[in-house]
Amino acid sequence: MKHFLSILGLLLLLSGCGWLYSIGDSATNDFDLSKSGMAVPEFEFTNQFDEQYGSEDLKGQFWLAKMVFTNCPTVCPIMTPNMISLQDAMIDEGIEMKFISFTVDPERDTPEHLRKYGQNIGAKEGYWYFLTGYAFEDFQDFSIEAFNSPVENLEDSEDILHTTRFFLVDPEGQVIRGYDGMITDQTEVIEDLIATVNE
Repeated sequence: MKHFLSILGLLLLLSGCGWLYSIGDSATNDFDLSKSGMAVPEFEFTNQFDEQYGSEDLKGQFWLAKMVFTNCPTVCPIMTPNMISLQDAMIDEGIEMKFISFTVDPERDTPEHLRKYGQNIGAKEGYWYFLTGYAFEDFQDFSIEAFNSPVENLEDSEDILHTTRFFLVDPEGQVIRGYDGMITDQTEVIEDLIATVNE
């Protein structure tokens, strides 16, 4: 029994935050969240340039949100290159929108740390913002309210459980699309994103 529990614990650790969302991925092409009633409340956090940044700065434009932390040992190293693909595709299409990464590890992910992280992965300045500057518990509440997504520390691990979805927010702050951030072939996501933003 002890061996079984050890294996189960290892599987949960390896799956990391990915277990939280297996629905609405591009395998089913079910991206639409417009009837979910999800809306992002007003917020003002700190970006990677140590400046205040929030919903007022994003008002009137589309933006794509994801959760991340720079010490993530599991899913973030997959999600981040996928977000880079989406960023580059939107730039190539000449689409003006923002990309927002909320850290789920605000204590360690300082503005300076996030700035270096963004530079290292190829985030385009002025296009992609990394946000921190809040208490972990406050962000847990924000994540539930905005994206209906729990965030939890994983005991005896460096991992933090969070959604692996990307959320498209419309100019009125409504969450209208959800994409599986773990699928490395982002072709369908790119097509849907372009079509939705250009509607």
